[in-house]
Amino acid sequence: MVQPRKVKTIITPEAVVEGAGVRVRRSMATRTLRELDPFLLFDHFGSDNPYDYLAGFPMHPHRGIETVTYMLAGTVRHRDTLSNAGAIGPGDVQWMTSGRGIMHEEMPQRSLRIDGFQLWVNLPSSLKMTLPRYQDVGAVKIPVWQSGSGVQIRVVAGEIGGIRGAVTDIAADPTYLDVSMPPSGSYTHPIPMGHTAFVYLFEGEALFGITSENDGTTARAPRMLILGDGDALTVRSGLEAARFLIVSGKPLNEPIARYGPFVMNTEEEIEQTLRELRDGTFIR
Repeated sequence: MVQPRKVKTIITPEAVVEGAGVRVRRSMATRTLRELDPFLLFDHFGSDNPYDYLAGFPMHPHRGIETVTYMLAGTVRHRDTLSNAGAIGPGDVQWMTSGRGIMHEEMPQRSLRIDGFQLWVNLPSSLKMTLPRYQDVGAVKIPVWQSGSGVQIRVVAGEIGGIRGAVTDIAADPTYLDVSMPPSGSYTHPIPMGHTAFVYLFEGEALFGITSENDGTTARAPRMLILGDGDALTVRSGLEAARFLIVSGKPLNEPIARYGPFVMNTEEEIEQTLRELRDGTFIR
């Protein structure tokens, strides 16, 4: 028997300034929601004012996590201290595993508009000191699933109807879907029981967590919806279209020691990381 997932919490994103002066809307890594195992941070950056984003994210370190950047509009150029460099544009995704340590920069380029998301995913203790790597996936390589009723889903990670997402081999066994729903649309998505799951609604309005007993919870963009446990989420749109992300993953259930861009399991590991930064041995 299907156990529907209901909406447990609705979060209104907070306006914060990150990097060298980039304005973002943050839903996770705030006083309201510190983390959601295995997810650590979720930011939505979007503006048609270059002064909101051009300062970018100059060279900075990461260790112990994966960062996921998904672009809707505009271009971000990136480079790192391991001689990797490139750019991601509309519809592209970059899934970076920082592992034992990387220094990189992400610099938005001037355009009519820049819009996208960054998600941080924790690494299990066994992989925190693994070799850094990138999965850069162009928009044309992200498969699209479409229902007979007009629901269209870009499958970044995970699987729908035998279609596997473009990003694979991630420890948290994640699902990352970009769902576009027409007016009066309906969609039910299976989510493994026990997996952490959330929705980020960034366009329109819809009902989430519909069950046979109730009509679900209404939300209007921009909102993050934290889902309770179950094995399926049902969504229905009303008079207008809706667009949202569905993100889920397997909890690590490990202790977290966190200091800015470093996420380890103990305070001692954080102190070791800071020592390596000071003495120049962070990048190997």
